[in-house]
Amino acid sequence: MTLANRLKVWLIPPLGSVMVRALGWTLRIRTLHGERVQAFLATDRPVILAFWHSRQIMLPLGYHGSRLFILISEHRDGELIARIVQRFGFDTVRGSTTRGGARALRQLVKLGRSGNSLAVTPDGPKGPRCVAQAGVVELAKLTGLPILPYTFSASKKNSSAVGIALKFRCRSAGPASSGASRSTCRPMPTRRSARRSGGTWRRRSTASVKRRIAR
Repeated sequence: MTLANRLKVWLIPPLGSVMVRALGWTLRIRTLHGERVQAFLATDRPVILAFWHSRQIMLPLGYHGSRLFILISEHRDGELIARIVQRFGFDTVRGSTTRGGARALRQLVKLGRSGNSLAVTPDGPKGPRCVAQAGVVELAKLTGLPILPYTFSASKKNSSAVGIALKFRCRSAGPASSGASRSTCRPMPTRRSARRSGGTWRRRSTASVKRRIAR
């Protein structure tokens, strides 16, 4: 590892965690269906938290359930993200579809069956954007845990639409009041409703995932 990369690993995680907390302090957060989610989490039943890759920044402030293991890639950016979320008390499992995926999936299955909650990005690090891959469904089948969708959107103070489509892989989720931010836990979208909100949940074969688990 070069000196520049060492400095990044040393400096970015503490600064990143401070920035996330500072951002939370500046936002007027409104949670949709929060009472339903909290009532479910209060039962201490573990879940699989699923959120789009581009909607993860406020996850550390939006989740208030039991111990959570987050799947994060082994790439350089993943190392920075892992160190940031660990500062919020979350555990991590390293791996992705491009590196260490089979090992990480086996570890997640073991953790899920042991009563731990898990967190994954269904669209993966390479996309396609907002298209759920087979892994999260197979993980739910293997662990018996329910999938809890989670998302976050924010509006600018000038009353523009939620989100900034040019900078995020997912398009906006719809209008919100000026200066408001929104974190949402809601039922898994259907093909029709997901297309309206900028995402598509497609049925894909799980055969390749099963082969990786069996190795």
